[in-house]
Amino acid sequence: MLANYKKKIDYAKIPKHIAIIMDGNGRWAKKRGLPRIEGHRRGAEVIERCMDSAIELGIGVVSLYAFSTENWARPKEEINGLWKLLESFFEKKLSTIIEKGVRIQHSGSLSELPPTIQRIIANAVDKSKNNTTIVLNFCLNYGGRHEIIHAVNNWLQQRPSHELSLTPEIFENYLYTAGLPNVDLLIRTSGEYRISNFLLWQIAYAELIFMKVLWPDFNERYLYQAIYEYQHRERRFGGL
Repeated sequence: MLANYKKKIDYAKIPKHIAIIMDGNGRWAKKRGLPRIEGHRRGAEVIERCMDSAIELGIGVVSLYAFSTENWARPKEEINGLWKLLESFFEKKLSTIIEKGVRIQHSGSLSELPPTIQRIIANAVDKSKNNTTIVLNFCLNYGGRHEIIHAVNNWLQQRPSHELSLTPEIFENYLYTAGLPNVDLLIRTSGEYRISNFLLWQIAYAELIFMKVLWPDFNERYLYQAIYEYQHRERRFGGL
């Protein structure tokens, strides 16, 4: 199946920016009688394989919904487990990430995160800042509505005196994703059909693909399948 998708894909029409809502870790663990954190651990293991496939495809940016502003409502034990997983991920993978030319970017509010996590993210961003192969945009403590309000407030505080009103072009400079292309393709795993407050501005004209596979079971075949489906949709951007 994977080989067929690799043959069918038009490598001249690869999306520049893919966003992924990595959903289904908890359900994956529950089906196997395992604690939820084990689902998150297995889900974290998928990221490297996903990025390898994205590099192979020539995708420019991958944005991953790692932790939303609403996820703080989850049990404290689970949240603390997620921070440990994130710490372990960067401890084990950062050198490999840098070797592969991946540039780490963060989208979201850092100030509410534990100090250790803030330092880990800042270190990963700094050490990978000169890489040019692909951008891995970790959306951590991220919410689309919060981002829009944050951007407007920043513009009000920083705008030059001659800027009396916002334009889309100006506004985008104040988003967490400033400098990145808008999302071409949004993938959500686990069979849910929701956006869940993810990159609301950036996905305005994105193609949306909802897949039943749970995130820990996601592999390169599903990514190629999503690219194939994306390439067979007609993107008119409001035109005819």
